Amino acid sequence: EDLIKQLKGQGYERIVIKDEEAMLINLKKQLELFNNTIFSAKEFDTILNHLAKGNYFQKAKTLRDRFQLKRDDEEVDYIQFFDSEVLSRNIFQVTNQISQEGIYKTRYDVTLLLNGFPLVQIELKRRDIEIKEAFNQLMRYDKHSFNAGYGLFQFVQIFITSNEHETKYFSNTYHKNFSFEQTFHWAKENNQTINDLYKFSTAFLDKNHLADMIANYVVISESLNILMVFRPYQYYAVKAILAQVQTSNENGYIWHTTGSGKTLTSFKASQVVLAEKEVKKVVFVVDRKDLDHQTAEEFNKFKEGSVDMTTNTSSLVAQLADSTPLTVTTIQKLNNAITKSHYQKRIEHLKSEKIVFIFDECHRSQFGDTHKAITSFFTKAQMFGFTGTPIFEKNAHKNDLGKRTTKDLFGKRLHEYVITDAIRDENVLRFGVEYIGRYKKKGKTLLDIEVAAIDTKEIFDDEVRIGKIVDYIIENHDTKTRKREFSAILTVSSKENLYKYFKGFQQKREEGKHDLRIAGIYSYGTNEEDTEAKGQLPEVDKEKKEPKLSHAAEEAAKYVPTH
Repeated sequence: EDLIKQLKGQGYERIVIKDEEAMLINLKKQLELFNNTIFSAKEFDTILNHLAKGNYFQKAKTLRDRFQLKRDDEEVDYIQFFDSEVLSRNIFQVTNQISQEGIYKTRYDVTLLLNGFPLVQIELKRRDIEIKEAFNQLMRYDKHSFNAGYGLFQFVQIFITSNEHETKYFSNTYHKNFSFEQTFHWAKENNQTINDLYKFSTAFLDKNHLADMIANYVVISESLNILMVFRPYQYYAVKAILAQVQTSNENGYIWHTTGSGKTLTSFKASQVVLAEKEVKKVVFVVDRKDLDHQTAEEFNKFKEGSVDMTTNTSSLVAQLADSTPLTVTTIQKLNNAITKSHYQKRIEHLKSEKIVFIFDECHRSQFGDTHKAITSFFTKAQMFGFTGTPIFEKNAHKNDLGKRTTKDLFGKRLHEYVITDAIRDENVLRFGVEYIGRYKKKGKTLLDIEVAAIDTKEIFDDEVRIGKIVDYIIENHDTKTRKREFSAILTVSSKENLYKYFKGFQQKREEGKHDLRIAGIYSYGTNEEDTEAKGQLPEVDKEKKEPKLSHAAEEAAKYVPTH
């Protein structure tokens, strides 16, 4: 009652709906009001038959489409169920205790209706009961009664669970791997969690915000056949980029920690920015060639066919020159397109158009002449970067252009969601820290290494220490990886140390101490020269000579058999 009273204060109309029959009567009335028409009994039956088709996934698309209704007088009318553009047009109602007869008879707590459709279902528990119980109850409803009758409850887009002092939300996505861990807390823009039910209602269930979430931030993933709802930090990041596009020509960057769903965020940012009339194109730019195809596939997961992927520089130029709205490419191909004269001529007409560039992992892709070339060629370009590890003054590497930080290149930080936020929210795994060994400032250390101070390069690079670490890993590997259920990564401070570790593992293997497979992984330098930038492996010449190796690869080849 307290929640319903608050929702009434937020502009919801309270109505009494006890069963599906009453819900159908209300649905007809609201759809007539929403479409400014009157339906005959026959016409409404036609609409209901259309609405009853498919599961919750198909119904999510039905909700957003118009229905071609043949009227009794043979005229054709297009019926709208939900307005994704003028959000205030939608009609908001709240009811409670709707009974539904399915496999079992069930009664739902609080239901929010938009234009007569139950689009939000809220399940409440007492303060002394964990909200996971409410989650489990909603999952039972999904199996037992949501598809009963005309299946109107399969139109639910968002579920909410609360025991007053903790509140979470999640999308209507039932699949075998779905669990309580995929439910989220809403938060303020500064990532401060909103747990209290009534504060949550004020923020999340505000009519405009709720309609915006349903219209734009419940993503229909075509390839996975599921609905995905945005987490708060994803929502604020997209909103910040959109506001920057709408109000200025300034750039900006998003600092979201690795593993927090940047691909989905950047996809939605691309989508909403494209809807702006003054934006001609959106170009999503990645640095490494292997990510070009991967990122396009990820984008197409959310909306099939949304991305045309470039296979080489010529293809990129062709897509920039035609009506392709969203392109995924590598920074190397983009650099070729805007620095080679024969390419420039084909895209000359875009120089003064507003083109939005979104850079994935911008800490890798933006430090070099390419950034300058882009801004020089596209005079009205607006650039946004996503990164999990921004470059600050203290960790900036000097190049020909001097020390360049993320702020130097992209300007204002529009939103941040860092590793401590993600660990707190349990969106990424927390760290389990163990301290192995100890060192003393004076005298002999535990490893019999004479050092003048703690944490010096001398002790960390010492082969005795490295040898002991190799022994420790071999001894504990199966335990730490759950009998090799998982792989493991060892990060080191330099290539030189990588060679020392590799030799140590190889020597122990030859001695029969382990049978582990060891590999060295390198990243090439920022913006290495790519002559043709076609995203293909280098070809050997006519004499079947091997391609020239980089210095790092030459060093590694001393220890790694080549083939």
